[in-house]
Amino acid sequence: MADATDLLDAGERLGAEELRALQLERLRASLRHAYENVPFYRESFDKAGLRPEDCRSLDDLAHFPFTTKADLRSQYPYGMFAVPRERIRRLHASSGTTGLPTVVGYTENDLSMWADMVARSLRAAGARPGDIAHVAYGYGLFTGGLGAHYGAERLGCTVVPASGGMTARQVQLIRDLEPGVIMVTPSYMLTLLDEFERQGVDPRRTSLRVGVFGAEPWTERMRQEIEERFGIDAVDIYGLSEVIGPGVAQECVETKDGLHVWEDHFYPEVVDPITGEVLPEGERGELVFTSLTKEAMPIVRYRTRDLTRLLPGTARVFRRMEKITGRSDDMVILRGVNLFPTQIEEIVLRTPGVAPHFQLRLSREGRMDALTVRAEARPGATPETRQEAARAIAAAVKDGVGVSVDVEIVEPESLERSVGKIRRIVDLRPR
Repeated sequence: MADATDLLDAGERLGAEELRALQLERLRASLRHAYENVPFYRESFDKAGLRPEDCRSLDDLAHFPFTTKADLRSQYPYGMFAVPRERIRRLHASSGTTGLPTVVGYTENDLSMWADMVARSLRAAGARPGDIAHVAYGYGLFTGGLGAHYGAERLGCTVVPASGGMTARQVQLIRDLEPGVIMVTPSYMLTLLDEFERQGVDPRRTSLRVGVFGAEPWTERMRQEIEERFGIDAVDIYGLSEVIGPGVAQECVETKDGLHVWEDHFYPEVVDPITGEVLPEGERGELVFTSLTKEAMPIVRYRTRDLTRLLPGTARVFRRMEKITGRSDDMVILRGVNLFPTQIEEIVLRTPGVAPHFQLRLSREGRMDALTVRAEARPGATPETRQEAARAIAAAVKDGVGVSVDVEIVEPESLERSVGKIRRIVDLRPR
């Protein structure tokens, strides 16, 4: 098998100065494309007193206005497109659970670039041409399934388009078809893990060697749980439909030290979530992306709401983004304390007798908000073990986060399972 460095594409072989020059050239062209073809951006730039030619350096991008999800929804369905509708070869859309969906279009060139970026990501994850890739992301308007599918084919893999659901059948397919790579959300991978064990099959004896996980935040402790119980390498992939889909950034299997952003196509910034000020490299804040090569729907300084920081490159020349551990809009403010679901996940995963499935339920007691952590017991856990686990979780949340919560240890497999992004927070408070 060829060494990973022998398989790098031309973009991955760029030197630092070459990369910066290419970024500026592509950035200026993308800003011009957006300004000339998207009325929303023409109005936005004009209101800020800016023209595309005012971007003379990469630092000048900070002067341009942000784009938000609300902006995209205000242009529903086709207002953000920069090419005639007849040139669009595919449409994807968000779920729209909190309002109108955001519709994203792709030209033929966009689809080809997207496949290239997912192929690059899979190669960085340890996949190779000829591998069998089991894709358990959902297919449809969600970008995960089709994005992973075409990228794996572009790399030269054999694709099993399993999609989500039918968990027992997924386990059978993995046993029979013997894939080396699985692409799935980390929460659903844990559901698959439970099904393997329910069927009496040792998950460490499958053909899988690499898991590529994305679409939701997950912690280092969850990585450890998956790697130890499955005997595989678990790596992170990042993307969002507004930017392209999965394949915006990828963790390299040889380092597992954060996700390299494919900066020759997507320019990242990290800003203060409150002020919008661009933060220096290494400081944690909100991730912002500008597309450099998209035709159908160029995006300028899109606020992702994902919280991370940028770090120098290691396995690749491209900068890394730290693993996403939360979103600014997922943050729970409980009695004045900021809390993220991933903080609870860390605690649940290290508590004996508790499975890695939990849910946070917000309620109101009088004038005060209350939070109940509901976590599943592991099969065979005794009542005493469950009581001790509840006490341990409550104490750890109090000590580590600084807030008091109630804890319920519920029966195994009693919490709602998800085939996509898990619903971690249930808000029962009156509107």
